[in-house]
Amino acid sequence: MRAEEALDIYYKMAKIRAFEEKAAELYTKGSIVGFCHLYTGQEAVIVGISQNFTKADSIITSYRDHGHLLAIGVEPRYVMAELCGKITGCSKGKGGSMHLYNRSRNFFGGNGIVGAQVSIGTGLALAHKYKSTGGIAFIFFGDGAANQGQVYESFNMAAIWKLPALYILENNRYALATPTERSTVRNSLKKRGDPFGIRTICVDGMNLLEVIQKSRDAANQVREKLEPLILHVDTYRYKGHSMSDPEIYRSRSEVDSIRKTRDPIANFAAVLQERYGLDAEVIEKIDKDVMEKIEIAARFALDSPAPSEASLNMDVLL
Repeated sequence: MRAEEALDIYYKMAKIRAFEEKAAELYTKGSIVGFCHLYTGQEAVIVGISQNFTKADSIITSYRDHGHLLAIGVEPRYVMAELCGKITGCSKGKGGSMHLYNRSRNFFGGNGIVGAQVSIGTGLALAHKYKSTGGIAFIFFGDGAANQGQVYESFNMAAIWKLPALYILENNRYALATPTERSTVRNSLKKRGDPFGIRTICVDGMNLLEVIQKSRDAANQVREKLEPLILHVDTYRYKGHSMSDPEIYRSRSEVDSIRKTRDPIANFAAVLQERYGLDAEVIEKIDKDVMEKIEIAARFALDSPAPSEASLNMDVLL
């Protein structure tokens, strides 16, 4: 990886972190309504995996979706405007935080029903096979969704039909508020593909370089063998399940410890300095530029108009 590429990757992670922090601020001020699920702490997952996306691929995820859309290059202003319910948003102000969408980049959501995106994503993989697009479906879901029955129906179909599907299990340990050791027998998430003959690759989701390498290996296998594979990603969210989460199920010291020792952005900043000889001023400039861009995005969102009543039934199947 060249220094320019490494800096771009750092920029993407910093952008997601700054965006989520600003979203939290706007939510507390009442500018964002409804549910809002932040991605803070998990930035290395989507940024690392997105290095493998091609124009032929499809991407789909759950309601914790801001980072995914930012990682594939959608301007923060259009994402922030959607969170604020404005007509300039990427879903024209009708999707909000949980239902971001961008067809031009083959991003099919943001989905509000737990596990629903796994079934839809499996359908995307079927479309890739049926149409011989050469693309694969990147299907993101969490440890909470991993206990939904439709996930295993999807695994079964993907295995039988040999679909080009890469299932990415973002295990951030708590689902909504229940630790995986209480919701999952023997913490078996890493073995969920075994009954279907689907191989699982495990990765430390707080280590950006490991995410890049192992997700590249996984994506290449799916492309070459044209069969499904699971990428189990061990990650951690710093914020609550949603902005309304009181977080009584874990201690502040636990969160602070992860931030101090495993933070993906801080650790990659150290890599930039040690491996590429970049000084702290370069990194600080990126952080400053990112903050300025997010402030501009927030102003754009707040100044944009809401959808008109006349547009209420547009883009909706009745």
